[in-house]
Formats: sequence, C-alpha cells, structure tokens
Amino acid sequence: MSQAVGNTALAYARVWHHVDASDRVLGKLAERIALVLMGKHKPIYDPSVDCGDYVIVTNSRNVKVTGRKDQQLLYRKHSMFPGGLKETPYKDMMQKKPDEVRKLFSSFAASTEQPQIIRHAVAGMLPKNKLRERRLERLRIFPQYHMGIQGANVMRSWDDGTLPPDYNPSKITTTMSLKENWKTGTPDKS
Repeated sequence: MSQAVGNTALAYARVWHHVDASDRVLGKLAERIALVLMGKHKPIYDPSVDCGDYVIVTNSRNVKVTGRKDQQLLYRKHSMFPGGLKETPYKDMMQKKPDEVRKLFSSFAASTEQPQIIRHAVAGMLPKNKLRERRLERLRIFPQYHMGIQGANVMRSWDDGTLPPDYNPSKITTTMSLKENWKTGTPDKS
C-alpha cells in the first residue's frame, strides 16, 4: 500500500523577510518584493494558491529611481467625476512624504490605507486577480530604520538568507541592529 505525502502546513508557513530600501532602485526592489509576496521563491508555488511570505521594507524615504524618471514619472488618481484627474509628479511625491498614507477606494473592496510610492510599484507588478489585495496586506513599509514590534518577526535577511543569530521575539529590532548582528554574527546583549 502506497501513501502520498501531500503539502504540509510547514511548507505553507509564512516567513517574515526584511528589506532595506536605502539606495535601492525602485523597480528592481518592487520586482523582488512582488516575487516574495506571491511565493515564487518556494518550490510549492502555484498561481492559484496564496503561499507568499511577509515583507518588511525599511528606509522607504531613501529609494532611488534611474534615468530621468524623477522628472518624468507621474502618479495619477481620478475621483470618477468629470475633470477629476489629479496628476502628481514623482519629485513632488518624494518631497511631500514618500510614505504618506491616503485612502484609496476601489469598486470591490472597502477603503485601504497605502503608503504610495513603493506600494504602488509593487501593486503594479502583482497579478491583477482576487489574491492581489491579500498579498498587498502582507507588505509593511516604514519610512526610517525603526520597524517597531514587527521587527521581532524577521527571520530572513535578503543579504544572505540566513536566520539572525539572536532571534528574540521580546526584543524590538531595527535595521541597524539587524545589520550589526549579521555582520558580526554575535547576538546583541542589550
């Protein structure tokens, strides 16, 4: 008698990834984040199953664009009334607040809060289907290096893909402490 071993809950377990957006190119960063949110980095990937991981992005104010996109890129929104098209250049968006939270209304879902620049780029790279909003909920974006209590959940760094040497869920983690621990390989004694 043969038994087939199916996909277990462990294979579908979600891991928290940390990304430092300092001096990273917006498009390449958004592409990598979209792949992790979809779960394409896992061997169990299936387009119809939501098996992606969580992603925490820090230092979102320091993201870069290439070429002349800082002068040419426009963010558009429409109020659905005649003449209601609003266009905001990338340059103005970065000067105001790149992590500004605003309400977006869609015809299918209630209002959701979105930091604009990075989340907009990632949303454009995800498939336009029913799993899109659920995947975007797993993206957390912070303007500076401090990521709050969610930093305690980080299991992988994108630099080397290893576990932090001092995984302690009760300690608040920042980008600086993660970098320091991964460089030295020793736990932080604070």
